[in-house]
Amino acid sequence: MPDTQAIDYTSRVPHYTFSRTLAEQEAELAANPLLQRLHAARRGYADDPHRPIYHYVNPESTLNDPNGLCFWQGRWHLFYQAYPPDDSRQHWGHAVSDDLIHWRDLPYAIYPNPEECCFSGTALVEEERVIAIYHGTKHGNIVALSDDPLLLNWEKLTGQAVIPIASPDGSDLPYRIHDPCIWQKEGVYYALSNGRDWWRPLDYLFRSTDLIHWDYLHPFVEGDRFTLPGDDGACPYFWPIGDRHILLFFSHMSGGQALLGDYDTDRDKFVASSHHKFNSGAYGPSGVHAPSAAPDGDGGVVVIFNMNQGKPTDGWNQIMTLPRRLTLLGPETLGVEPAGDVESLRGQHQQVSDLTLPANQEIVLDGMGGNAIEILAEIETGHASLVELNVLRSPGREEVTRIAFYRERGYWLYENYADEGRSGRKAAPESLLSIDTSYSSTLPDVRSRGPETGPLFLEPGEPLRLRVFVDKSVVEVYANGRQCLAVRVYPGRDDSTGISLRAQGQDALVKRLDVWQMEDIYARPVSVG
Repeated sequence: MPDTQAIDYTSRVPHYTFSRTLAEQEAELAANPLLQRLHAARRGYADDPHRPIYHYVNPESTLNDPNGLCFWQGRWHLFYQAYPPDDSRQHWGHAVSDDLIHWRDLPYAIYPNPEECCFSGTALVEEERVIAIYHGTKHGNIVALSDDPLLLNWEKLTGQAVIPIASPDGSDLPYRIHDPCIWQKEGVYYALSNGRDWWRPLDYLFRSTDLIHWDYLHPFVEGDRFTLPGDDGACPYFWPIGDRHILLFFSHMSGGQALLGDYDTDRDKFVASSHHKFNSGAYGPSGVHAPSAAPDGDGGVVVIFNMNQGKPTDGWNQIMTLPRRLTLLGPETLGVEPAGDVESLRGQHQQVSDLTLPANQEIVLDGMGGNAIEILAEIETGHASLVELNVLRSPGREEVTRIAFYRERGYWLYENYADEGRSGRKAAPESLLSIDTSYSSTLPDVRSRGPETGPLFLEPGEPLRLRVFVDKSVVEVYANGRQCLAVRVYPGRDDSTGISLRAQGQDALVKRLDVWQMEDIYARPVSVG
């Protein structure tokens, strides 16, 4: 077995060091050959019919996990696993935004060496610096620091792994490491690492006072009766949400998910009490992949996921979801809404209101639609057993993506109540929300995915409120601030742009439906204030 410590893993991608003031950095970026290369690569994909125009997609080659999402000196920074064409090992790609929506490409941020590849990790923002911790393959978990205005320059502490993957003498270690996350408590740093172990997904907790010397403590998660054998807990992110804590992670079997619970700071244990999924079924094809997250400064958490492809695309594959803001609506209930200034993308607007949906009849909205749109809909579903909002519909319905709502067709939910001295349990059924892509494409190389179906609890009489984002090859559906589903789709027809609705069994009423054509965030240069 070769000595990996002695192998030179220096990247073949050009690497530049930048000055330390914003004005100097901007001047250097304007003339930077690598950044010019990235801009040219992005322009080369402009005519790809399935490449999104307002979701973030990296400028060149392929993409994997988002990493190190953070807010530094008034700007959002997104890092991600990039595969540069001149050295296809994972580097940390980099983009910056004022509003979480309009992203500006920056040069690659973190390069391999001494590690073979720069795998996933998270960032912790301090007053005078940003700390990144990530997994460096064949070496261990590495800490890198940056403090310049645009986080262009990174220095790796010690130049080696601070949590090594193997002991110096070859003896067994009490832990296995992979993707880490980091936080601070009472002046002490903590790092949580998954080990890619299917039987103990998120158990390896470390502590340090200086970011260099780390002590392994113990398994971290208690009470996890929710995840499945095979859920390996990659890309963890642990942070307060409301008065509780959330542990986001990715399973290489079943996709993006989270545990909600309480942080026992005396024992340094996370006691999980509920489980939340960001896709149903396997993570691929076309499903939600790994999270990267950051605090929103107001008790919530902003999270962005990458999404897997469902069709071969020339020169690129995965994309990012829109950023989502997670909040705590109840002790075990997460709220989810779009994050950032997505409304700034709205262009041409059309609206219908007080539209009755006669039972068992599809209503096509003539002259309304598109393949890069936002839809805002409020529907009184009444007693209809099913209400559909269909998008990316061809005139003859050869292709269609079906968003379906089944009121009170999910599991029954029980909660304790007290009434006039009597204790007991009351029950209410959940509804179901589904995106069915069975007929989204007639192309022969599109990989099918089962209907993406998640629970959605509505109060009696509460209307269905949908916020739908269609962007070439992705459909994201937010519902009532409590659920978000997302899938990749690949219509093969140029005329698959229509919108229709249907109520099954009994009538329903569309109180209001708005459609906006959405701006291409790459159509003009993005300035950073």
